[in-house]
Amino acid sequence: MENVEETHIEGKNLVGIIPIAGHEKYDFKTPWPHCLMPIAPDYTLIEAAVAECAWAGCKSIWIVVNDDFAPIIRKKCGDWCGDPVWSFRSFDPKPGESKRRIPIFYVPVPLKNRNRIDCLSWSVLHGALSVFKLSSSLSKWTTPSKYYVRFPHSFMPPHQIREFRKQLVGPKNCYMSFNGKTVKDGLFASFTFGKDDWVRFRRVVRSSTGVRVPGTTPDDNQNLPPEERWSARWFGVDKVFAPLDLTDATEIKVNDFFNVRSWQEYVDFLCYTQKKMIRKPVKSILFASTYNKVGVDRDEEG
Repeated sequence: MENVEETHIEGKNLVGIIPIAGHEKYDFKTPWPHCLMPIAPDYTLIEAAVAECAWAGCKSIWIVVNDDFAPIIRKKCGDWCGDPVWSFRSFDPKPGESKRRIPIFYVPVPLKNRNRIDCLSWSVLHGALSVFKLSSSLSKWTTPSKYYVRFPHSFMPPHQIREFRKQLVGPKNCYMSFNGKTVKDGLFASFTFGKDDWVRFRRVVRSSTGVRVPGTTPDDNQNLPPEERWSARWFGVDKVFAPLDLTDATEIKVNDFFNVRSWQEYVDFLCYTQKKMIRKPVKSILFASTYNKVGVDRDEEG
């Protein structure tokens, strides 16, 4: 019976979503994405997000980033990473064959949604929709069963979720809390959701304003002021993910969690690193390698 239970859990397809594109307000004012802020030598926030998705047991990782920053993000993260659980098997007779690769995909926000509803939360919803449409068209076995959201503008030691891998792929939702606060309180904490939750989240985004005054028609010629149009651009995670039901969900209490959305929060985080050293995971987890083009060797490409 134990083998049957393990097979059932293994059949679950947990997909990691890392949203980068959005209209969140940060005061770093850097010409590069804020998720590339370093947290250790040769280790950035976006790499920490990828490592956490790998520790969570995601079968694939989808990074929602627009075309302007996608090349530099792909240069840093690569096209796949390694599953840390299968990277340290000391007694495996063939450790090289047992290691598992987790593919990383990059998805842009459509042009029709930009500067209209493209908040950070919408990047999560669009990423989940893209995964579902593509995977379900291939096979029912590749269709995602749940989505694991990891915001790249926060940090926590990712190994803390190692013992919750079975719960993360289980039927119940899971959410992380720090000092009693969750994503519903505006904390960039990770959580999982399903297709029914996705519909409720989309309703919140669709409740935003457009160009016209709500309740009017084009013939009325009553438009909102420019600053009041497309209010969904500025919806926070606490508003969009408010319908997330945590009653029967599994709570994962984590330690040493930090939001890194402003310079002051970044300074507070760096002060924490003086007490606890942060090291980049080994190369068996973060490869930062890309696939060769079809029919082209790496030497020929250079």
